[in-house]
Amino acid sequence: MTKIAIIGAGSWGTALAVTAARAGHVVRLWSRNQAVVNSINHQHLNLQYLSSTEIPAGVAATVNFAEALVEASLVLIAVPSHAVRETLNAMVASLDGQAIIVSVTKGIEIETTKRISEIVKEVAGGSYPFVSLSGPSFAKEVVDGHPTAIVAASKDNAAARIVQNDLSFENLRIYTNTDVVGTELGGSVKNVMAIAAGMTAGLGFGSNSVAALITRGLAEITRLARREGAQMETLMGLAGLGDLVLTCTGSLSRNRFVGEELGKGRSLDEITAELNEVAEGIKTARAVKKLADRVGLEMPITNEVNAVLYDGKPARDAVAELMSRPLREEIS
Repeated sequence: MTKIAIIGAGSWGTALAVTAARAGHVVRLWSRNQAVVNSINHQHLNLQYLSSTEIPAGVAATVNFAEALVEASLVLIAVPSHAVRETLNAMVASLDGQAIIVSVTKGIEIETTKRISEIVKEVAGGSYPFVSLSGPSFAKEVVDGHPTAIVAASKDNAAARIVQNDLSFENLRIYTNTDVVGTELGGSVKNVMAIAAGMTAGLGFGSNSVAALITRGLAEITRLARREGAQMETLMGLAGLGDLVLTCTGSLSRNRFVGEELGKGRSLDEITAELNEVAEGIKTARAVKKLADRVGLEMPITNEVNAVLYDGKPARDAVAELMSRPLREEIS
């Protein structure tokens, strides 16, 4: 039995809390929303984010960082990427000195283009082992018992194995690797590509178009991640290709939904007003473009997604722009 703190009670944080409790661990789930805390503690349901799943008695929710983090040996960060720095600053004083910090957040900080591991090191220092937990995983399917495989990446092999052993349970299988950079960037940039895939579908184009988008999207992810030091094997694995395919094609993907609605001609403000949770690709698109521009990398799909999201470019014009680019070799 392990004491686990999960910081963030959205659908994925809640799903991991449910899975960990089913595995016999004691879980403290932090939320800034008192109504969410009350529904978990009194009704054993997260009525806002995962309302159809009964939450086991081993999960207790709180709005207090100290209560959530006391004696926790695993601390899972499950807040949106734009809130990670603020959240870490607020909780760092309550961290147990022996804790392993596990990020399940898939995004990049816009202002600094830093990955979550870099933010954690900057705010909490380098003494805490860090693990990035990522891969193709919809929260609802995990709690519904669908077989799911993800990866725990860390430079600290012992920390990765602890996360693997403690959080793997029945339908959730966790592999390990040492490539934090590739795992974080694969999980982040795929959300931008999912918006593009959604736009393609929303415009009425079929499987040919989506397949082409996924493949060229993987090429963009690979160029950026390899430039930052990622391993090719990671990008071809669960945190890369696996997560990309799921998010670009799955009906539960919020990022694909945003793209579909943009393809249908709706405005971003109108679409986001309907979302119950953050679609990370919206903000990550800006961060990825900023990072690519800084290092001088060509990322045409990312550029067109940004143009649709922030410059008012029609999705159909963005697709036409991609199709009219100069012809070139596939591998270069």
